[in-house]
Amino acid sequence: MDKINVDHMLAIEEPFIKAPLEQLKRVVRQSQKQTERETSQVSAALSGLAKDKGNTAEAHNTLDELINRLQTLKRKLEEVRDEESLLIQRSKQRATDLNQLSSFESASQPEFQRWSRARLDRILVDFMLRNGNVKTAELLAQNGNIEHFADTSLFLLVMSTERELRENHSCSSALQWCAENRSALRKIQSSLEFELRLQEFIEYIRQGQNPAAIAHAKKHLIAWSDTQMPRIQRAMTLLAFSPETMCPPYRSMFDEARWDQLACEFRSVIFCLFNLPPQPLLHLLLQTGLSALKTPACVSDDSVEHNRNCPVCQADTLGKLARDLPLSHHVNSNLVCRISGEKMDENNPPMRLPNGYVYSFNSLSEMAAKHGKIRCPRTNESFILNEAKKLFIS
Repeated sequence: MDKINVDHMLAIEEPFIKAPLEQLKRVVRQSQKQTERETSQVSAALSGLAKDKGNTAEAHNTLDELINRLQTLKRKLEEVRDEESLLIQRSKQRATDLNQLSSFESASQPEFQRWSRARLDRILVDFMLRNGNVKTAELLAQNGNIEHFADTSLFLLVMSTERELRENHSCSSALQWCAENRSALRKIQSSLEFELRLQEFIEYIRQGQNPAAIAHAKKHLIAWSDTQMPRIQRAMTLLAFSPETMCPPYRSMFDEARWDQLACEFRSVIFCLFNLPPQPLLHLLLQTGLSALKTPACVSDDSVEHNRNCPVCQADTLGKLARDLPLSHHVNSNLVCRISGEKMDENNPPMRLPNGYVYSFNSLSEMAAKHGKIRCPRTNESFILNEAKKLFIS
């Protein structure tokens, strides 16, 4: 029972190790594309100068411009190099942290306890960042010396883009991100860029700028005709309706709630690209434990069946996480006292009251010692301790 299942823990930690590696891949690809684009343009300009035997002053000006472009490229590449070094360092630190698991022999080791505490801190940091509690997450990361385990920059990008979509009703940042990651979006067959362009089209119509909307559709929407033609056709029909229309298919397209949907889709897509689970790791780990506790009594409509000490029975808190989980499968059942939450066994036998309800001997004895009688918490009937009958577990 004290042995650590390293394989299962590593499977759960897969996003932890993959996130910085995916960020590194994106940074390298973007810098490579930018370098190739700039150098090809500079080479083309130099070839033109070599062929042109014209004005020397113009040639000097062109060379000065090319030098400035190359210097700008150099500064950008230095920034990229620093970012790459940081991501490589983070990947090494995370790999080293997970590699410690192979050195632990049991869960009771003090070293494993310290590692688990640090792991819990980074799981809480991830949960806070996902919910926008950036300052609290940064303080916890600093206190635990785990700043290198937090994907703060990634979540800041997500939050700033979501804020721009929801509050400013602007697609510019999201579209810029889509342009930088177009090949990756194509691989996962994401239509996020189309949805953003469609929203811009809708906003032109909302503002009464139909000619601009048509020009926008020709430039940006037609490129998606192979996969999105029915939606493009419906969007073009939108030109015949006003934003106040009550016609259901087109009313939903004018709905302001589309901005919230775009923000959620952006978060979902960026999590997919960086191998992050859609829900916090804290929820996944809690659900793992809750699934082992969920019984038919937990989901009973009769609140009398619920156990006050069972986290699954607490519908307003952890019960929400367990709502969609399957019932646990127990080969051997344990009897738990509803009053104390203690296990009933040969040292604390189950006692049956005359009304048929069963509680532990220790709980009934303590109640009788305090009040002289036993009161059933389910029916409020009173009995004396001698009326309770001992049951035997077979």
